[in-house]
Amino acid sequence: MMFVPGNNPGMMADAHIYGPDSIMLDLEDSVTMLEKDAARLLVYNALKSIDYGSTEMVVRINPLNTPYGKKDVEAVVKAGVDVIRMPKTETAEEVKELEAEILKVEKEIGREGETRIMAAIESALGVVNAYAIATASKRMMGIALGAEDYSANLKTNRTPGGAELLLAREQIVVAARAAGIACFDTVYSNLDDMESFRKEVELIKTLGFDGKSIINPRQIEIVNEVFTPSEKEINKARAVVAAIREAQAKGSGVISLNGKMVDRPVVIRAERTIALAAAAGVIDKEEML
Repeated sequence: MMFVPGNNPGMMADAHIYGPDSIMLDLEDSVTMLEKDAARLLVYNALKSIDYGSTEMVVRINPLNTPYGKKDVEAVVKAGVDVIRMPKTETAEEVKELEAEILKVEKEIGREGETRIMAAIESALGVVNAYAIATASKRMMGIALGAEDYSANLKTNRTPGGAELLLAREQIVVAARAAGIACFDTVYSNLDDMESFRKEVELIKTLGFDGKSIINPRQIEIVNEVFTPSEKEINKARAVVAAIREAQAKGSGVISLNGKMVDRPVVIRAERTIALAAAAGVIDKEEML
């Protein structure tokens, strides 16, 4: 998910050519107070006029308790945005308030139920309430970590190893999995240290995240490389899938591979490997169960 400032028309026009899965047009932190209204209009026009193809379009709005938040919601819903990203989400009540605003605009334009919500968790209270936030609305498609504000709220600093983020990362993954939605990691801002960026992507994949927020097209390739299963992993998953289909064809509830029983966790991992490989385009989607 690539962040793009909502006050930069050139970047908004070109962002999709780099091939991110998702583009997040930002109306919050990257836009000064004096530019809020102009940026909203730019984002509205970008969503209406630029063909982003199959790229998921997300807009990070300003908080609803500011003079800009509700105007942001009205503009981007009318423009047909896929997902609204809530900044600094701390309670389920905030999610429900946004949901009500979205529905009000959707009813005006006859687009009820199409706009989804992503909540950015950026404080200690948000981390504590992660599951309540994740389950506050049927529109909720994912929760994400915002590390800069979170670290400041903890009264600590960002470190290369990210020890200060470990609890929040684990809590967000667990809350997302319990809620049945996606989870996304925070940005890595040092573009001069791609080796450390790769290590962070490897870490968040190990923790169970579905993806990574980025700020530069150069980071896309590394995220894709880390999350795309290796040939060995794909072949192992294919063998498990073949064993599943063989068992189903025989009407058997017992799955066996190379003389060993295959239990449910192995099946789940194999299904995810196949799904990731298909999403990355390295195998045909027909292989998915």
